[in-house]
Parts: sequence; C-alpha cells; structure tokens
Amino acid sequence: MASTETRPGQAPAGQMRGLVLVCAAGVLWGTIGPAIPVVHDASGLSPMTIGGYRAFVAVAVLVIAAAAMRRLRECLRLGLRHWRRVTAVGVSTALFQLFFFVAVLWTGVSVTTVVCLGFAPVLLLIAGSVRRRRRPSVGQFLTITVAVAGLLLVSSPGGEAPHPVLGVFAALASGTAYAFSAEAAAPLSLRLDTLTMTTTTTSVAAMVLVPAGLIVPLASGDGVWTTDIGSWALIGYLGAVTMALAYALLFTGLRTTPSGAAVVATLLEPVTAVVIAVVFLGERLTVAGVVGVVLIMAAIGSLGRHSKEPAPQ
Repeated sequence: MASTETRPGQAPAGQMRGLVLVCAAGVLWGTIGPAIPVVHDASGLSPMTIGGYRAFVAVAVLVIAAAAMRRLRECLRLGLRHWRRVTAVGVSTALFQLFFFVAVLWTGVSVTTVVCLGFAPVLLLIAGSVRRRRRPSVGQFLTITVAVAGLLLVSSPGGEAPHPVLGVFAALASGTAYAFSAEAAAPLSLRLDTLTMTTTTTSVAAMVLVPAGLIVPLASGDGVWTTDIGSWALIGYLGAVTMALAYALLFTGLRTTPSGAAVVATLLEPVTAVVIAVVFLGERLTVAGVVGVVLIMAAIGSLGRHSKEPAPQ
C-alpha cells in the first residue's frame, strides 16, 4: 500500500477537490426529499415505487452514456472483473435506500434522517479506529460530534409514528448499509473509472430496487403507474440527476476523500432540503435549525484538516 504525505493544517488539493465533489452530491441528494412528496401527491405512487423508477431511469441514462462513448463493453468487462466489490457496493446502496424508505413510512422523515445519517459517520469512525488499532483523533471526534449535533437540530420533530421502534431499527439498518457502501466504494473508485463504476454499481442496485418498487406496492394493493406527466418528469430528474450524476460525483470524490469524511460531507443533503423547504415551500426555519445548519457547515469545513488522502489499495 502506497504511503501518502500529510500537510499539517492544510488539505491536499486533490482531497479538497474530492470534498467539493462529495458535497455537490449531497446538495443534489437534498432535492430528493422535497421532490418525492410532490410526485406522491400528484401520482399516488409510493416512495418505494418512485425509488424503483428512479433507479431504472438512472441505469438507462448511464447505459446510453456508456454506449454513446463506446464504453459499454468495457464497462461490462471491468464490472465482471471486480464483480464482488461491484456487487457489494450496488447491493448495499440498494439496501440503504430500501431501509430508508421503510423507516420513513414507519417513523417519519426527521427521525429516519437523524438516525440513519447520524449513525453512518459514527460507525465508520469506530470501524476505522478498530482497523487501525488506535483511537480516533480529537479532531475527528469533534467533527463527528458537531455534525451529528447539527443534524439533530436541523431535523424538526415530526408527527406520530405508526411503528417507531421498528422504524428506528430500519433507520439503523439503513445507516449501516450507507456506511458499508461508502467504505466498499472507496477502494473500488481507485480501480475503476467513474463511468464504469457508476454504471455497474447502479445496475446492481437497480436489480434490487426495481423489483422491490413494483412487487411490494402491488402486494399491498397500491398503484404502480400514473398518467401524470409532471410526475414522470420529476422521476426522470430524480433518476438522471440525483442518482446517476450524484453517484458519479460521489465515486469520483471518494478517490481522494476518506469514506468517513465523505459521509459527513453528504450531510449537506438535509441542509439543502431545509433551504428548499424555506425558500420554495414557505416553511419557517427555527433558531435551532439555523444553529444546526451552521454546525453542519462547520463540521464539513473542518474535514480537510482531520482527514488523510486515501492511498491506492
């Protein structure tokens, strides 16, 4: 394993570029929360069904892009060569989204967001410390603490939950899958180019999300189709931009950004969702919410000072 040179008090240029790309992915993901209720209200489709169609659109966009660049066969060849890790990233990504949807239905958006997105960086910090056989640095611990505190403040309390305990367990499972997907994707991003990695892992994720998005709603008597054109336009956006493009940004950023830092950086997702809700949906931001946004931004701003650039594995 190659060694990397650290620069005290200053992140390498490559790492800063990676953090910017990961943050951009978080911003794009932040538009998912406001968009899904709009689609649901207009079409009656469940969040799980919307997620299935979103994955289908993402794969279609990526396959078309690979074919246009005459890279489709190469994507398939490289994906098969690294099929174990590609499958691990794809399946864990799908499980993260499935458990997140289930947790939202059982315990609400706020609790799910706090438990899932708050648990993932803590789990990665613990796993990294165990792997390296040393305690996390004070800076890493403070960054995670500030980020989770900000997440708690940003997430406003929701209404009564139908299955709060089961929902929390589902959110914990979602956070675990999220952490594992980031950890497994980091070394893979050093072996595969962005198009190949995004196409292959998203295709695997779609093999789980698409059937689940159709079979589960049909079994529960929900509809799986709509004639609302606006809903299909938003689903197209969710697939092409918040999945295909966002994961391409994430995987590119993971080449120079440690997985734990990347998970913290993607906390821009709830911040973006809050800003959209305030600016476009007329919601009011509380003082606690403002403090939470500031804490998350402070945690993200400190990432480069406490993280090392990942070495090729």
